[in-house]
Amino acid sequence: MNDQTTSGRPSAGSSQVKLKKSGEPEKLGELGKPGEPEKVESHLFIDVPPGYREGERLDVYLTTFIQNATRAKVQGGIKDGKVTINGKVITKPSATVLCNDKIVCAILKAPPVEIVAEDIPLEIHFEDDDLIVINKPAGMVVHPAFGHRTGTLVHALLHHVGGTTLTFDSEDDIDSDADDDGDVVEDDGDNDAASETHLSSLNASPRFDGDVVLRPGIVHRLDKDTSGLLVVAKNDVTHAALARQFMNRTTRRRYQAIVWGVPTPKMGTIETELARDPRDRRKVAVVKEPSSKIKSKPAITHYEIVEAFGYCSLVEFRLETGRTHQIRVHAAHIGNPIFGDTTYGGDRVRYGKDEGQRRAFYRNLFLQLPRQALHARSLGFKHPTTGVEMDFEVEMPADMLHVASRLRTFDLH
Repeated sequence: MNDQTTSGRPSAGSSQVKLKKSGEPEKLGELGKPGEPEKVESHLFIDVPPGYREGERLDVYLTTFIQNATRAKVQGGIKDGKVTINGKVITKPSATVLCNDKIVCAILKAPPVEIVAEDIPLEIHFEDDDLIVINKPAGMVVHPAFGHRTGTLVHALLHHVGGTTLTFDSEDDIDSDADDDGDVVEDDGDNDAASETHLSSLNASPRFDGDVVLRPGIVHRLDKDTSGLLVVAKNDVTHAALARQFMNRTTRRRYQAIVWGVPTPKMGTIETELARDPRDRRKVAVVKEPSSKIKSKPAITHYEIVEAFGYCSLVEFRLETGRTHQIRVHAAHIGNPIFGDTTYGGDRVRYGKDEGQRRAFYRNLFLQLPRQALHARSLGFKHPTTGVEMDFEVEMPADMLHVASRLRTFDLH
């Protein structure tokens, strides 16, 4: 197998990165996420460029290059003797990276990926030869990803359309700049990987070595625990046309959410820069002072209160942009986190006293709605083939309706 090569960060020259997979799998004493098969050891080769002058710590430097790695995991690997610099094993995460250093990292990579059709029921609101509009239930992951190799919407779609099994050998070029920072899935330029799936193949293949994020047909996404409407493309022409509408902001997307408190003013616009939280890569954070060092993107969300419940309210959100966790982050940013959102602080009593009957009441609601109370209520777009403007709407699911009903009747004061 040939080495895969890509350029690293562009500052002061580009580091050369190569990945080589070991011939035999090794048990390194580290277990993957639940549902993940045993990984195999690979070696990442990094040539620090002559013009490099930053003098970063080794753990910080390596975290930039290793996909889906946290700084803590990188530090653990260094301490375990999995990193060499110029042929010498380095066990100090604080070691300084110098120009012309040759770094080798032993890392665990996921084995080849396979997507097999699964007979999972789908709530379809529209379907023709070009696209499908689906009401995704809360709890369903949209596409295969780390820790979610089965049971996704893609597996269900593959069964629904009668598509063939997808298999990838996980040896495509590494994309060191691969960005999953949005709910709109852009064309990656590989149109051959899923030709027999009866779904768009624009995003079917892995983006980098070891990638398990495969997205045939997926034009845009919803979080696992967000319910609501999604449009799926059956062919590449439809996918490209729909993606352009999302990127040009001509689609119509409205969400409903139960949030803590009553936003002030009653209607408004939240406009910020968003980026991955440097302290926790699983989260997104508002960037208060954008700079060239932070890979942030503009995010715009419009909101309007639908109904106030006292210490909570039902709010409609309209997306102008589509960033990962955008509504959830923006709601928390204005002091009104989404009810039940464990990631952004909505899973505890945020307004009023947290004691006695009120504490018991809310804890009971958290048990009945063990997720963020967020629902993609409506979706509108122009049909790529017919040119007809299409609009779809679906009621909030039972768990959110129940919580809203209880909040109306309980004396929160």
